[in-house]
Amino acid sequence: MTRALVTGGAGFIGSHMVDLLVATGREVRVIDNLTSGDQRLRFLEAAGVGVDRLDIRDEASARLIEEFRPDEIYHFAAQMDVRRSVADPIYDAEVNVVGTLRVLGAAAKVGARVISASSGGCIYGEADPQRLPLDEQTPKNPDSPYGITKMVMEDYLRFYRETGGLSYANLALGNVYGPRQDPAGEAGVVAIFGLRLLKGEPCSIFGDGTQTRDYLFVGDVVEAFLAASSNGDGETFNIGTGIETSVNELYSRLAAICGVEADPEFKPARAGELHRSCLNSAKAGSILGWSPQKDLNRGLSETVEFLRSQV
Repeated sequence: MTRALVTGGAGFIGSHMVDLLVATGREVRVIDNLTSGDQRLRFLEAAGVGVDRLDIRDEASARLIEEFRPDEIYHFAAQMDVRRSVADPIYDAEVNVVGTLRVLGAAAKVGARVISASSGGCIYGEADPQRLPLDEQTPKNPDSPYGITKMVMEDYLRFYRETGGLSYANLALGNVYGPRQDPAGEAGVVAIFGLRLLKGEPCSIFGDGTQTRDYLFVGDVVEAFLAASSNGDGETFNIGTGIETSVNELYSRLAAICGVEADPEFKPARAGELHRSCLNSAKAGSILGWSPQKDLNRGLSETVEFLRSQV
C-alpha cells in the first residue's frame, strides 16, 4: 500500500487532499499544528485519518517522516497570509523556508516524492498584461516576503534533487476556492463574500473591483496534485483555469446564487495588491494530463451550498 503524508492536512486544500488519497487506497498520515484547522478535524475523522499535532519547523516533524517512511509527501503547510508576511517576514521565512527545509531533508533521506504547493500569483508579481495568462517561463518578480519564500522553495527543491536525489513536482496555484475554506481568513474572498451574503451582511471590495484573479475549484486542485504524484519529475506547473474574473463579477455571481440584490461597499485599495493575475496551465495538461473540470458558476454554487449548511 502506498504511504502518503500530508503536511497542513487539516487545512482547506489539505483536508480535501486527504479525502482523495484515502479514496485511492493510500495509507494517510497528517502533520498539522492546528493553528487554523480545528474546524476541519471532523472531515479527517470521517476519513479515518488522525493528526500528528506538530509544527514543520520542529525536528519532531522530520523524525515522524523518517519513522513513517512515506512514499509521497503532499506539502501544504505554510504561512499563507501575504499581509502578515510583510509585517513579520522573519516568521514567514521560519515557516515557509525553515519548515520546508525540514520536510525536504527528511523526504530526501527516506526517498519520498514531494508534491509541493506554491503560489501562481505571488511568485510572478505584477506581470506584463500582454503575457496573461502567465506560463512557467514568466519572469518571477515577487512583491511580498510570502512570494519570495515560495520562489526560494523552487531553488531548494532543485538543490535537494541535485544533491540528495529528491523526486518532486511543484504546483503554482491560482486562487483556490471551495467548500471548507475559512470565511474568517485573509485570502478566501469567495468564502468571505458567500457567508456575508447568506447572513445579510455587507461585503467590502477594496479598490474599484476591476482587479482580476484566476479562481480555481479545490476539487480540481487536489486532482492536479494526485496527477503530479507520478508525473512531471523535477518540474514546476502552473495550475489554473486561464480565465480572468474580476472581483466585481465574482461578487455579482455570488449575490445572484445567494439571492441577494445588495450592492457591495467599495473601500480604498490595499497597498501591494496585484491588479491582474491569471495562469496558463497548458504544461500541466501536456505532462500531467490535467485540466480544470469545474466551471466557476458550478463551483460557486457548491461552495455556497456548503456555507449555507454551516450558517
